[in-house]
Amino acid sequence: MNPTEYFHPLRQAFEALANPAEQKSMKAYMKGQFDYYGIRAPERREAIKYFLKEARLPLADQLPDYLHYLWEQPEREWQYMGIELIQKMKKKWGPEFILTLEELVLQKSWWDTIDFLATHGVGAHFQRFPEQMKDYVEKWCAQENIWLRRTAILYQLKYKQATDLPWQQWIIEQSLGSKEFFLNKAIGWSLREISKTNAAWVEQFVEDHPELAQLSKTEALKWIKKNA
Repeated sequence: MNPTEYFHPLRQAFEALANPAEQKSMKAYMKGQFDYYGIRAPERREAIKYFLKEARLPLADQLPDYLHYLWEQPEREWQYMGIELIQKMKKKWGPEFILTLEELVLQKSWWDTIDFLATHGVGAHFQRFPEQMKDYVEKWCAQENIWLRRTAILYQLKYKQATDLPWQQWIIEQSLGSKEFFLNKAIGWSLREISKTNAAWVEQFVEDHPELAQLSKTEALKWIKKNA
């Protein structure tokens, strides 16, 4: 079954749930970058849940084509459907799927998809295929593209005690001095999550890196100060 046929029932559901009154506000929230059906999150999640219950998941080798189809659709709800599909199939794809994840990071890039792709896509992928991690992360850290760099900073976000701290320090250091909000926010978010399992390491990192942006520093120490 091709992607158009596979997703036809969900398209019908999305069109039935379309809410013109919400479309403008959703588009404005995303700085006008994406169109929307205007479906509120609970209704969208319920429609996707019902669709996935009725439809058989694609085969692993079909997943890249299905995801590219979803990313080609103008309404942002389709990319959220892709996120759900990645979550459902994260134990099924092979090592070559890193190419698809990288392509998705570079398409219709904004924080709402990037943060999921980084933590649940790339993060899960490198846990299964750690031999790929170093080459890809080094490549991304060397790019001008802020979304590849943000992905590198955030992919270990859910690793908790398994976070490779020296490696994470190296990754963060590649973006120190940037004026880019999305990178400095990601650095702070990463450090804040690490502080929940190793507060002393984060405090030392902040002390050792005076060039850390104020935004990053504030985010990094937020959990520590709250629990002091």
